[in-house]
Amino acid sequence: MLSKDGTVGRVVVYKQDEEIGALSSSNPGGLVDGVTLANLLVTEPRPRNPALADAMKRVGVVERSGRGVDKIFRGMLKFGRPAPDYSYTTAQSVVLRLPTAEADLDFRRLVVEHERATNAELPIDSLIALAALRETKRVTADELAVQIQRDTASAKRTLEALTEAGLVEAHGSTRGRSYTLSASLYQAVGDKAGYTRQAGFTPIQHEQMVLNYVQQHGQIQRAEVMDLCRLSPDQAAKLLKRMKDKGTLIQQGERRWSVYKLG
Repeated sequence: MLSKDGTVGRVVVYKQDEEIGALSSSNPGGLVDGVTLANLLVTEPRPRNPALADAMKRVGVVERSGRGVDKIFRGMLKFGRPAPDYSYTTAQSVVLRLPTAEADLDFRRLVVEHERATNAELPIDSLIALAALRETKRVTADELAVQIQRDTASAKRTLEALTEAGLVEAHGSTRGRSYTLSASLYQAVGDKAGYTRQAGFTPIQHEQMVLNYVQQHGQIQRAEVMDLCRLSPDQAAKLLKRMKDKGTLIQQGERRWSVYKLG
């Protein structure tokens, strides 16, 4: 392996203990100039020795495209495993950890079926998005943008494409939009209750929660609705207005002093 200064060093591969659960590889020389952990997935390939890379390509030993990182991510994520970990990389060596967690075969089957149906591989950004949703349960476009190393608009396009494909569901308005795995995907991987836990309550359920609270305590304020239903100030205000319009609640007081009682 060529280091930054052109000298040859050793590539070390070793299996870490069960507690860490990873196969690690350490390459000498650090990342190539212009490549960082923040652009590893999206930067143009930069071989340390272009002439050597070209010669190896001509004899069929390597690909000139240099998209090895993509392949590593795809190989891990398509089997429902955690993403590769480059965070231990230093200026002296590139360290890659491949988690040895068991493959999620139900998830793998779902990916294969989707790719067969569409006659196309899922883009790497889509696989990263699905992995993030499996781990954190809910993401926004801003949060995904960091993980796919692209801008928020690109992340939103990825999430909306997955939504159209039926793998993801969107929740909320455009400004506060978040995403979860779809009910069909939760069912496909054997977690039927998971969707209900992550999708949250329906508007009707929110109304019933507010009514139960008012029946128990006599009244409710907007801040209490926000805390009870896990809603933003705007969402809580819309819920209370809807219940007022229906006549299930009446408002007493104005603005911050408003309280709501049974109609």
